[in-house]
Amino acid sequence: MSFVSDRVKSLPPYLFSEFQRKKKEMEANGVDVIDLGIGAPDLPAPEFVYEKLVEEAKSPLNHRYSIYSGMPSFREAVAAFYKKQYDVALDPETEVLALIGSKEGIANLIQAVANPGDTVIIPDPGYPVYRTAVHLAGGVSVPVPLDVNNGYIPIYDSLSKEEVQQAKLMFLNYPSNPTAATVELETFTEAVSFAEKNNILLVNDAAYDLVTFDDYVSPSVLQAPNAKKHAVEFGSLSKSFNMTGWRIGFAVGNKEVIQALATLKSNIDTSQFIPVQKAAEAALRSDLSAVKENNRIYKRRMEKLHTALNEIGIKTEKPRGTIFVWAEVPDGYTSAGFADKVLEEAGVIVTPGNAFGDNGEGFIRIALSVTEERLDEVIGRLKKLS
Repeated sequence: MSFVSDRVKSLPPYLFSEFQRKKKEMEANGVDVIDLGIGAPDLPAPEFVYEKLVEEAKSPLNHRYSIYSGMPSFREAVAAFYKKQYDVALDPETEVLALIGSKEGIANLIQAVANPGDTVIIPDPGYPVYRTAVHLAGGVSVPVPLDVNNGYIPIYDSLSKEEVQQAKLMFLNYPSNPTAATVELETFTEAVSFAEKNNILLVNDAAYDLVTFDDYVSPSVLQAPNAKKHAVEFGSLSKSFNMTGWRIGFAVGNKEVIQALATLKSNIDTSQFIPVQKAAEAALRSDLSAVKENNRIYKRRMEKLHTALNEIGIKTEKPRGTIFVWAEVPDGYTSAGFADKVLEEAGVIVTPGNAFGDNGEGFIRIALSVTEERLDEVIGRLKKLS
């Protein structure tokens, strides 16, 4: 008799843990592997943020349990950030919830909203956790295709009438992982109208909302008319403030959904360590100059890689945000086949596009998570591929 549930047994290995296994094997054999597979910033968290963490960690009062929904001051900081950044008013008591990183929030939200057998519309290509979280909740994933020729905006007409009628919620993710696609507010306005018409909860995963280039400002789904009646949004400090390991994020929007998620989480966890929340408050209330400096660094890396890839013959569009470049594989290769070739012959890890859904076939995702000097090494190795 097995002690493991059927749902866990049927889960595929988490994509990026498999890459790490291959990386470890190659490094043991003396290969200098450059990992551009995982979207984890290599830059440090801002100094004022970790100084705040240290300061707050020295207070014995901060070593008790947090309030389940997050410390009031953290939720107030999130609300202040939304007002300043998007001119969206949020009630920190009912419309803001602290998360232990947005990844857990996504998984728990599905269980808080959907019943077993309910349909969840997910972007294709999209973050793999959407699909696995739906699976673990006993739901049914229905992909909405995102096509390069349509600017990676959802093609709602591709969904059948039955799929739409059965859908309980729908995920969007802009700026997008993996495609690096960005949108204007019009896309969210259309999505909210679609959700309202079909009685679907709309969820935008905005993990990369502040990682943008030049004059582009990523909108919030909550800026769309009537959005708080039909939508929630996930935010994270992982990418914008280089705080991936700190595990701090938030959910905002529809108060009924926020409270349902809070109820579920109160039975699972006791929120994040208070000093981490206090440090995150400082980040959210800052002038974002640290974020802007990070973005300048990512932009230089992006432009270097974008130019080189196109010169080599690996076609890419120049993104307006995220820490990724989404590139077409050369003719004659599948996504997985080309990713394997790059790893085996160049010692560089990239992510095959089909790992993000069927519509990702024909592409690879490359993370801008190493220095420009290492990118020069990557470019040199790619140029030598036969």
